[in-house]
Amino acid sequence: MTSPAAVMHTAPEVFRWRDSSATQRNTLLATFLGWMLNAFDVMLYSLIITRLMSVFGMDQATAGLLNALTLAASAVGTFLFGSLADRFGRRRMLNYSIITYSVFTFACGLASSVAMLALLRFLVGVGMGGEWNCGAALVAEAWPTKWRGRAMGIVLGGWAVGYALAAIVSGVILTYAGWRWVFFAGLLPVLLTIWIRRNVPEPAIWEHSRARAVSSGEKKALWRAARPQLIALLTMNTFGMFAWWGLFSWVPAYLALPTSQGGRNFQMLGVATLLIVLNLAGMLPGYLSFGVFADRFGRKRSVIFYLAAAALLVPFFAAARGPIVILVAGCITAFFGTGFFAGSGTLGNELFPTPIRATALGLTYNLARGLSALAPWVVGRLGETRGLSWAFLACGIAYGAAALSGLKVPETRGRELN
Repeated sequence: MTSPAAVMHTAPEVFRWRDSSATQRNTLLATFLGWMLNAFDVMLYSLIITRLMSVFGMDQATAGLLNALTLAASAVGTFLFGSLADRFGRRRMLNYSIITYSVFTFACGLASSVAMLALLRFLVGVGMGGEWNCGAALVAEAWPTKWRGRAMGIVLGGWAVGYALAAIVSGVILTYAGWRWVFFAGLLPVLLTIWIRRNVPEPAIWEHSRARAVSSGEKKALWRAARPQLIALLTMNTFGMFAWWGLFSWVPAYLALPTSQGGRNFQMLGVATLLIVLNLAGMLPGYLSFGVFADRFGRKRSVIFYLAAAALLVPFFAAARGPIVILVAGCITAFFGTGFFAGSGTLGNELFPTPIRATALGLTYNLARGLSALAPWVVGRLGETRGLSWAFLACGIAYGAAALSGLKVPETRGRELN
């Protein structure tokens, strides 16, 4: 691994699309769309969670537990697809992960019981976990250090677009058809894999690494050297993801539930509209701006700032009452509380060497998702006793813990991949 002394702190060059290659642009587009459609499929559940609670007779805790299963399964997907991506290629495993989460999202529309739905949501999570580390490694290895933060911010911005698209599609479908058709729409991402196979090559740095066989002893040495960074980033991500999933997996239900159950009693159209604005005016700018800050001021400093800001803003969102106040507070909270993920992805790629990058990146990201899997259940459980607005305060505390944990993560700005 590159030593900290080799990290250069110079102002980044001006980012120009025309200076990037066709391979870099295709790689970025493929990963952006893969992450966008990942969000589209995964968030369909949260968007119709109140319908599912009614159909299957679930309480808030049970509904949150199904979301927790999806997050826990992402850790399984990390081990499976991450190790295969390090061995057989990032692009190939990216395609297989997209097929996995698409097919099982479609199958959720066929569920006839809570147990069947739980199993299918678990399998969706396996594909979800694999997509992240394969796609993030693919982009990091294709784009130069000077623009890597921006590239990762663009990729992560796909989540906000996918979430907003899910809100639009679910709102339209539920106007004319039942909840099962919402899940059936989740099969659409399979079409993307055809384009990826034809237009996205494996990164040159991975091809070079594969050509130079790495012994098991060398890999063990790489893992030993990476252990402190892995633990530090894993801890930060675990707290950050507990906060994000605890908050944003319940926001749709929070807006739709009646005030007697701690919600805000929005109609379905109002919920969909607010979520679209929340994603496109809050989350998306948060992702994109983070890349600019990270390339200019450093990955570590930027990620700690975003996490600390989110910790301070969550209570204001939880206390908001009127629609306009909820919208403004939600957008600002989403800007910081979601934007930090771009920093997590950039740091993860730059901290670990190519032979173990996809696996290590997945461990620090999706194992964190697995460890934070109880967040939707915890918030749902607290929501039943104290109301969701009070339950959201636990998410603010988790953001604060993530910011403190980030102090242990090394700075990587200017570090070349090896």
